[in-house]
Amino acid sequence: MATDTLKSSGTGAGGAAGVRRLLLDNGALTALIVLVIAMSALSGDFLTTDNLLNVGVQAAVTAILAFGATFVIVAAGIDLSVGSVAALSATVLAWSATSHGVPVFLAVVLAVATGIAAGLVNGFLIAYGKLPPFIATLAMLSVGRGLALVISEGSPIAFPDSVSHLGDTLGGWLPVPVLVMILMGLIAAFVLGRTYIGRSMYAIGGNEEAARLSGLRVNKQKLAIYALSGLFAAVAGIVLAARLSSAQPQAANGYELDAIAAVVIGGASLAGGTGKASGTLIGALILAVLRNGLNLLNVSAFWQQVVIGVVIALAVLLDTVRRKAGATPLAAGTGGNKGRQAGTYALAAVVTVALVAATSLLHTGSSSATPKIGLSLSTLNNPFFVQIRAGAQAEARKQGVDLTVTDAQNDASQQANQLQNFTSSGLGAIIVNPVDSDAASNSVKAADKAGIPVIAVDRGVNNATTATLVASDNVTGGELAAKTIAEKLGGQGKIVILQGQAGTSAARERAQGFANGLKAYPGIQVVAQQPADFDRTKGLDVMSNLLQAHPDVQGVIAANDEMALGAIKALGSKAGSSVSVIGFDGTPDGLTAVKNGTLYASVAQQPSQLGKIAVDNALKAVKDQKIPSAIKVPVKVVTKDNVAGFTG
Repeated sequence: MATDTLKSSGTGAGGAAGVRRLLLDNGALTALIVLVIAMSALSGDFLTTDNLLNVGVQAAVTAILAFGATFVIVAAGIDLSVGSVAALSATVLAWSATSHGVPVFLAVVLAVATGIAAGLVNGFLIAYGKLPPFIATLAMLSVGRGLALVISEGSPIAFPDSVSHLGDTLGGWLPVPVLVMILMGLIAAFVLGRTYIGRSMYAIGGNEEAARLSGLRVNKQKLAIYALSGLFAAVAGIVLAARLSSAQPQAANGYELDAIAAVVIGGASLAGGTGKASGTLIGALILAVLRNGLNLLNVSAFWQQVVIGVVIALAVLLDTVRRKAGATPLAAGTGGNKGRQAGTYALAAVVTVALVAATSLLHTGSSSATPKIGLSLSTLNNPFFVQIRAGAQAEARKQGVDLTVTDAQNDASQQANQLQNFTSSGLGAIIVNPVDSDAASNSVKAADKAGIPVIAVDRGVNNATTATLVASDNVTGGELAAKTIAEKLGGQGKIVILQGQAGTSAARERAQGFANGLKAYPGIQVVAQQPADFDRTKGLDVMSNLLQAHPDVQGVIAANDEMALGAIKALGSKAGSSVSVIGFDGTPDGLTAVKNGTLYASVAQQPSQLGKIAVDNALKAVKDQKIPSAIKVPVKVVTKDNVAGFTG
């Protein structure tokens, strides 16, 4: 039977050679130690109690997902659906408990059952339908995400207070997500090492045909394995939603890749037959330490992706070197192995503490009089938010402010992590452009509790106190867009609406404004409304599809300029002649299209001014100066007639 642990074939090593061999035999653990020491040396904010607890919280969801993925990967399978299943399970819980009055306990059971059911479907398709695991779970990835959006109607659903406590702390300092992570890790370790199904996983992953010939009911075991993966995904989804105080239909998007990476970094093989829960936990911690440390070091959000990819490759490469250096399998359950592993972890802890203590002396007495402010943007994959960053950075340079900018990549959970990192770093103030107004509330409350003023920009934060909100009115802007297109068409005509990313406050508010504004023009007929996720390519594809069904459309309203530019590409020569297109945001590319006449108008929010004003007021908050509770930056409809005088 293939095994989950490894033992060096070398003997008699002592002293430095023994330590070297010990570290080589534990590649992921070595990588984690090196990372912790490096981050401690590079950032004085890393080695604090609050920040280390942040690392644990930020690793929790990935680790729980990865524990479930470990079962599948040990059995030589793959599960790409865990992120979507996590979001679906959390959505089912919130929907049943808040919208349909189901008791919270039963709602939790229903959420867990949803995860198990999704896993069973995966297992059935793979075991009995003979679909490759990649294809079966890829299908479930799409189905799970789609069902979450259908159930929630594309909007976050508030989580019951009794379940939201899973995102709190015990005794005011010990995070509950960390406790749940430890509990699920112990369960995973027990299943892998002490149960019949755990031994079956290693047997199937090592040689499925041999396992079948030895009498193992492989198909039934696969059902159970994928059901376990679904169960762990459901628990991860509940923990994530509890942290965000809401079930986000777009939550955990892409987390399946982090889960798989954590398992592989932890020493498991994608070929099956090897892997263990402790290694998976170390892999999840490596990813969390990387993201936390890079935030603290103010590494560019774009370079962070490069660094994380390189470190993942190096961690796996180290494990490969270890295997080539003479590692040999050790039978699962061998008594001596437990003692050896315990000794390994104890030695690693001693070495880490000693080296970290030494490096921490580098930061003793270091301080700076320069005001430090953090800016967390919902995404930098959109020109509008890039302009906010540019305006903020220009003002920061002018005012002599040390500004750290992070990119949440439209992931509410990732933004929560970034805001936690800002809070534990003791910044003077935090500026946040929320991915979701509800999901940011817990993180903003934590910053407020730590005495750090928070300035919201472009979007507000619900159920939390901010020093001020610097924004234009998305609803008013939507109404202006509707009025502009209606007047251009003379109050009569057919139009389509390209909506923003489902679940985001900007998409909801602009859609509400479009609807409000069109009520005054009954002659305007909306023949189709489809989401294109604020993306130019999706705007092109969606508009191309809509033109097949509605070739006589006369107008288009897009919830941002990027989608409008995609629609213009689809319309071709019709754009600006027989079809009028209205965008939103006033981005440079959008304004160029207005000048060229292909885009009739853009509702411009002056994003660079948003960034500038946000930094200016954050600095005032640091100095305890009085600032208004809300600062409105005027929106402006920019057409070919006035675009020359608009600077953004």
